[in-house]
Parts: sequence; C-alpha cells; structure tokens
Amino acid sequence: MKKFLLLAITAILTFALAACSNGSTAKTNSSNSEKSDSKNGQTSGITTTIDKPVTIEFWHAMTGHLGETLQKMTDEFNHSQENITVKLVSQGNYGDLSKKVMASAKARTLPVMSQAYEDWMTQYIQNDLITDLTPYVQDEKYGWTDEEYNDIVKVFRDANTWDGKLYGVPFNKSTEILYYNTDMFKENNLAAPTTWEELRNAAQKLTNKDKKVVGLGLENSIGTSFPTWVRQAGGTFLDEGSNKIMFDSPEGKEALEFLNGMMVDGIARLAGEDEYMSNPFGRGDTGIYIGSSAGIPFVSQAAEGNINWSAAPLPKGKVGATSFQGTNITVFSSATDEEKLAAWEYLKFMTSKEQTVFWAKETGYIPVRTSALEDPTWKQYIEENPVYGVGQLQFESGFYDPRPVGAFDMKNVVSKEVQSVLLGQKTVDQGLADAAKGAQDALDKAK
Repeated sequence: MKKFLLLAITAILTFALAACSNGSTAKTNSSNSEKSDSKNGQTSGITTTIDKPVTIEFWHAMTGHLGETLQKMTDEFNHSQENITVKLVSQGNYGDLSKKVMASAKARTLPVMSQAYEDWMTQYIQNDLITDLTPYVQDEKYGWTDEEYNDIVKVFRDANTWDGKLYGVPFNKSTEILYYNTDMFKENNLAAPTTWEELRNAAQKLTNKDKKVVGLGLENSIGTSFPTWVRQAGGTFLDEGSNKIMFDSPEGKEALEFLNGMMVDGIARLAGEDEYMSNPFGRGDTGIYIGSSAGIPFVSQAAEGNINWSAAPLPKGKVGATSFQGTNITVFSSATDEEKLAAWEYLKFMTSKEQTVFWAKETGYIPVRTSALEDPTWKQYIEENPVYGVGQLQFESGFYDPRPVGAFDMKNVVSKEVQSVLLGQKTVDQGLADAAKGAQDALDKAK
C-alpha cells in the first residue's frame, strides 16, 4: 500500500476497451450440476469439465519476497492438479500492470487472470471485460457453500461485488495502522492513543525540539488516506451512486483542520525527502507513524538496532473508520470456459484458509477469511508477532476506497491539494475547495 503509479484512463483507451469487449468463449456440452442460489433465488450451473491439460496465465505486480511467496503458492497449486497449470507473469509495478492490461485489451490478447484494484474493475465491468464469478460461487460441484462464501471477510466481499455479482476475490489486502516507539511512550507515561484527542496529546508530548524529534509522522501521500479522516469526522467522501464528491463539508473541514493543526504546531511532519515515513520512524525521528500494515517488514528493517516499537489500531474520531486497500484477482471474459473454470479452481486455492494464513505470515498482508483468524497456526504467529494481528482488529470499522472510473486521477488531485495545505501553501478552506473541484472534474472527465 505504498504509492501506486496507476495509469490514468483516457477516452481513447476507454473506446479501445469497449471495442474489444466481445471476447470469444469455447463452451462444452458436458453438464455437471445445478444449484439454487439461496441469496437471490436464481439457478446457476457450470457446464464445463476439464479433462485435458489447460495452462492459464496470471499477470501480477508482486516483486521481491512477495513474488517469491506467490510462486511458492502457485507451485503448490500446480502440483496438486492433474490438468491445470498456472503460469505467473510479472508485469512490473502496478502502473506497468495497468498499462499492459489496457494494451492487451486493445489487442485482444488478455491473459486469463490478473491482479486489479476495484476502480480498475469498475471500468472492466462497464466494458464487459471480466467474468461474473457468481455462477462459480453457487455451483454445487465447484462452488463455495454459503458458509465458505460468508467466511470471506465482509469488507472484501463487498469490495468485489457490483449489483449483487462477485467479480473478483481478495488477494493482497492491507490497512493503515499506528506504529509507536515503545521506549518513548514509556518515558512519557503514554498508552497507544485511541482517539483524535489522545493522538494529538501524544504527538505533543513526544515532540522534543532539542532531540529533533517530531511526535507524529505522516506519509507524503497522506491525501490518499483522506477518505478515512473524513469518515472518522462523520462525513462522506464520495457518493458512489452519483459519483458526486461530498467531502467539501463541515466534516471534511474538521478532518483537514485536525491534520493541519498538528503540522502548524510542529508536532507532526511528512516523510519529505525520506519518501516513506518508515525510515524516519525507524531512526527515532518520530514517536508515532501512521502507515500501511503492509509496511511492517519495512518498519522492522528500519528499526532494527535503533528503536523498540509496536503497533495499534488507528485512533478514531467521532466514529471508527478504516480503509482496507490492496488488489483482487479477477478473470477476464475473453478466456474459454475451460480456462475460466481452471482460474476459479486457482482462486479457491488462493483464498483457502491455509493459503491466506501462509500469505499473511510471509508478507504482512491480512488474512481474507474470518476462519483464518482463529486458525491455530495464525493465532500462534500473531501471539509471537503481535503487530501482524493489528490490522484484523479493524475489520468492524473497515470500508473500501471509492471505486469509480477516474479514481486514480481523483486520488492524485486530493493528495496534491491536501499536501499543499499541510505544507502551508494553501489555507484549509482553499485547499479543501480546490481538492473537491479537482476531484469532481477528474471523475466527470473519466465518465
């Protein structure tokens, strides 16, 4: 959840996507089963079998240890299969992945599967590029039971659902948490803050100009987290139904004034030239750092030999609200029926309790199944490594980011304007108004 350089969607690319949305499929006549959907009363069934070798590609943006872990999981899946082979294809970073998916859509050479953010998926759905997975979920032979379906953490199910249809499964999911220097907290007789007031108080007490310590550290991209602060103030960031920006409001102003007030008073700082706050926090330059749970390995590395630290859930404002981010795995509609079924088998494997626990332990991402949270292996792991269990404590207050087409440009505008306020370049009122106008313009242009 660091910073993702996604490709802005242009009218030309949208046209290209629309032009290639009629991917062909090869169907078989072999019928397996039919299942009545208890959720909507409709009937579904998968009329496909895999009785000969099928190789499918999964495009991803996992690098380093993340990529190595993904390969281990995929190798295990492949070894468990008689006729299905999943081939991983790394496409660089998220921006590269988005760009290459767009180009392959235009050329009608899409892979079978890919990682995707929700706002990407919105555009894919509008252009009939990805597969409705609901029939696979509901199928009596290949699907999930109601218990297995509902075991997927609700915020992740909701993020992958449009008009009652499931278009993806959650993969690498994270959320922001509060990191804190335990030695500094002990010296100042502080506990991990649970409210805005306590957060400000802790930041003030921890700030030590003589030691060049600033109480609270925030990422340069704090603006991308602005939806969380607006929600915590009791406001609405965006009405997804109408694509109307809503944060230029008393609640939005309250959120921005709270953040800016700490900056003005010198008890909060941005990462600045360090780019990411994990390094200044690890050096002891700040006593608190609010950042992604996926950054735990980076904080651990930066802090080793320098400071003692721990983590806690985000403090809340008027209400608790925490954004859960990260990508999903989706299946393109241009795949054959056999390829889609093979992909579904892989998606089931990747979201199984055992695999999501393994992924979480290896990467710092959050398990995507509720049952995984009670798994003895996972419980023992977070008992030994408590910071890895903090993110899951925020599920009840969790939400997913707005997912309209144009979300990338919208987030960029908001981030830029919020940062301009925090750097003293604009007033709160002006920055908030400019952020709202620019964000709305970005959405309207994309639409």
